[in-house]
Parts: sequence; structure tokens; C-alpha cells
Amino acid sequence: MCGMSEVRTAAERLAKAARDKVTCAPVRDIIGEAEAYAVQQHNIAARVADGAEPVGRKIGLTSPAVRRQLGVDQPDFGVLLDDMAFKDGDVLPSHRLLQPRVEAEVAFVLKADLADGPFNEEKVAEAVGYVQASLEVVDSRIEAWDITFADTVADNASAGLYVLGAQERTLAEVAPKEVSMVLSVNGVERSTGTGADCMGDPLTALAWLATTAAELGAPLRAGDVVLSGSLGPVVPVQAGDEVEATITGLGTVRATFGKEEA
Repeated sequence: MCGMSEVRTAAERLAKAARDKVTCAPVRDIIGEAEAYAVQQHNIAARVADGAEPVGRKIGLTSPAVRRQLGVDQPDFGVLLDDMAFKDGDVLPSHRLLQPRVEAEVAFVLKADLADGPFNEEKVAEAVGYVQASLEVVDSRIEAWDITFADTVADNASAGLYVLGAQERTLAEVAPKEVSMVLSVNGVERSTGTGADCMGDPLTALAWLATTAAELGAPLRAGDVVLSGSLGPVVPVQAGDEVEATITGLGTVRATFGKEEA
């Protein structure tokens, strides 16, 4: 077991990479899986102390295709902050990113707390106000995406930015498990998938997150945005790229990666 000294050392390595916009070595030489969320929480607390506001969570590693891509075998989650949020059609600040990849997801917006388990798909569905199409831009502070589970969890589940689509639909209108997704970059289809590719059902992913978050003493709250996890393989992107994802029943969500300098 590692102590707080190791947690702080790993957290500072990741925070420095984010500040300096230079990737760093993995942190698995410092911590194990048991300490990874403590590292994540340390850096999120520092961001909040600097004025950032938590607005929800992102679930990661829910798609078998993504797990194969990254060589991990279980889901994780990270914290969404207000400065990560963008709207449909926005130009994204490429200078804030190191080695971005994009994926299409179902986004849940909660109308009620999810604090008291046990949780299943039916219980979490009752807390969902509406769902939206979303793009998540994942970004690793770790050089060449050389990550294990401990590395990505410590690095806030490789969170970068996210974009919410304009359409809002209730679960009476759209069943997340039944949607299909096509993601294109610069007009070329690059990734496809379905709601069932996200842990069998994005609501299953939400139930997993609700359980895990409550066990860690930080339950989901009304108003939170929750990104379900990718519906298909993630795609590398760069400045100037135009990305569009269409999810049946939820419409299209678009973003452009800006070419501006920092």
C-alpha cells in the first residue's frame, strides 16, 4: 500500500504535465490501482480550489472496443468540470489538449440524486431528466497513451473536453440501449457502434457509476451531467478537424478543433 506522499507525487506529475502541456511518464511506478482515485481526487480538489466547478462525471472504458484499444479490463470514471463543457457546433480549444481522441456517447442529465442504493437500470432511469447526444474528447497527460488502469484513473479517467448536442429527449422517447451511432471526422466515417456496446446498455453504465460513486462517498446529484462511455472505438483528432456524430433518436452533435495558438 502506498501512502499520501506517493499520492501527492503522482498527482503533481500529472498536474505538471497538464500545466506545462508536455506529456509525462506513467504514474504506475509510484502508485497502484488502490490509490488511483485518491490521486484523481487530489488534483480535482486543487482545480476546485482554483475556481473550477464540478458539473458531473464521465464513465470510461465501457466499450469492449475501447478496452481492447487501451489494454484495460474494467470501467472507470472521472469528474467533469465546468471549463470542460462545450455546446453543439462550438470550436474547441486545441491548445488545451495534448494527444486528443474523440468518441460519441449518450449523455444523461439527472433530475434527482442517486445517493441511496442498491442501484439497477430501473432505479437510475427514474433519476434521469433527459438524454442528449455527446462527443467526449479524451486526452491523456501520459506520453503516447502508455496507460494501465491505475494511470488513466489517476489522470481523471483521461478526461479532456465534452460537447452536448442540442436535442434533449426523455427516456420515454429514446431507449439508450437501442440507439446506433456513426462518428465522422472531416466527412469520413471513422467509428460506429450501438447503445448495447456500452456495457450492454448505457443505463447499466449509469447504475455502475451510481453504485461506485456512492461507495466512494461522492454520490451523483440532481443536475449532474453523466457521459455514459463510448458507443464505439475512439478516434485520434488534431487541430482543424471537424467532427460529427449522429445517434439515432438523439440527433447530431458537431464540433471543430480550433487552429488557434495558446
